This record gives sequence, C-alpha cells and structure tokens, in this order.
Amino acid sequence: MKKILFLIVLGSVLSCKQKITDADISNLNGYWEIEKVELPDGDEKEYKVNETIDFFKIEGNKGFRKKVMPQLDGTYLTNDIQEDVVVVLKDGDAAIQYKTTYASWNEEIIELTKDKLVVKNEQDLEYHYKRPVKFSVK
Repeated sequence: MKKILFLIVLGSVLSCKQKITDADISNLNGYWEIEKVELPDGDEKEYKVNETIDFFKIEGNKGFRKKVMPQLDGTYLTNDIQEDVVVVLKDGDAAIQYKTTYASWNEEIIELTKDKLVVKNEQDLEYHYKRPVKFSVK
C-alpha cells in the first residue's frame, strides 16, 4: 500500500508544471538555444550544435520571435523575417500564439525561468531551450 501511495505522489509531482505569471513572461525575452526535443513516445533528440537561435522580444504580452545565426565574433546575423507573438495567461497556464503571413500555431509554456524554457506544441513535441553561451575567437 505504501508503494502505491508513493507512486501516486511521485507521479503527481513529476507531472506538475510551473504556474506561469505575468512576472515570468519577462524571462522569455532574449536568446534561446534548443537543447533537446522530447517526442510523444518518450524518445529524445539532442541538439549538440545549433546553426540558428531563437530571439524573443516581448512587451506587454505581445512581441515577436526571430531566428538568428550566431557568428564566430560573438554577434548574430539576422534578417527581417519574424513571427508575431502573443503570450496568453489563464489560471496559471500560459501559451505562446505565433502568427505569420502563412500560418498560425500555439505552444504551451511548461517551464520558464531566466535560464530555461520548455514548450509543448500541438503535436505533443516538447522543446527544451537554454540560454546560449556566446562563442568568440580571440
């Protein structure tokens, strides 16, 4: 009986996601590098090297996301292509709504701190991001 109770408590703790607040949304701003993707069947795809990094700029729950390319001198190469973003908060849950000329989609925010971002898309793919470490040749 104790083992069953332990498994129930452990399962509920592990399945809990972070309650996202307005104050947490400011953590979304800046550069994010994908670390891994968890597939619905539990498999993982690790990303050792990223050619592009996501850049978010959010003010008042609205903003944009762009893909940027890190350069050897520590700067980022960018273009004018961006996705409009709206962050929607409801009862501690948060979602990012993306919109371009060609498509719109949503991602649920599972975890958001100053150093970690985890989102889940509509296909149940869970993306884990970290802050990139700038690389420079000196």
